[in-house]
Amino acid sequence: MFNRFARSLGICVIGLGALAASDALALDAPSGPVILVVSGAIGTTNVGDEAHFDRAMLAALPQHDTLTHTPWHDDRIRFSGPLGRTLLQAVDARGSRMRVTALNGYASTIPVADFHEHDVILALAADGEPLSVRDQGPLFVIYPFDDEPDLSNKLILSRSVWQVERIVID
Repeated sequence: MFNRFARSLGICVIGLGALAASDALALDAPSGPVILVVSGAIGTTNVGDEAHFDRAMLAALPQHDTLTHTPWHDDRIRFSGPLGRTLLQAVDARGSRMRVTALNGYASTIPVADFHEHDVILALAADGEPLSVRDQGPLFVIYPFDDEPDLSNKLILSRSVWQVERIVID
């Protein structure tokens, strides 16, 4: 009797785990203007073989704040947005590097490891205000420069892409 109950319970737990996993992999289609397209070696898509995000979709991901100085601002700024690794998880990224491209065509290659080893965010806001294109938005790759001073170097600064519109994982 106990074995049958344990087996039934195990099947229910496995079923719930599969249901939770399938929900975690679901990515709704954007309802507003697309501000980010992620493509390449990803397992979760919502438009063809790409993952398209509007501002609301990115804001719905768990948010993280980074209070830091940057070379492009006079004061310390509180940047807010999802952690890069959260975005990678949302699209089931399977590569080791990313090509991050800005609206003006500037691009930088960033190791996926950066997003896992540091609290790098895709900033949607600065000091509580949504980032506009005029303010280096709609997305800005922000490293935690004040928390990790070793990141304040030319290589990492070149990876701090603003006006991000596309990420290609490979």
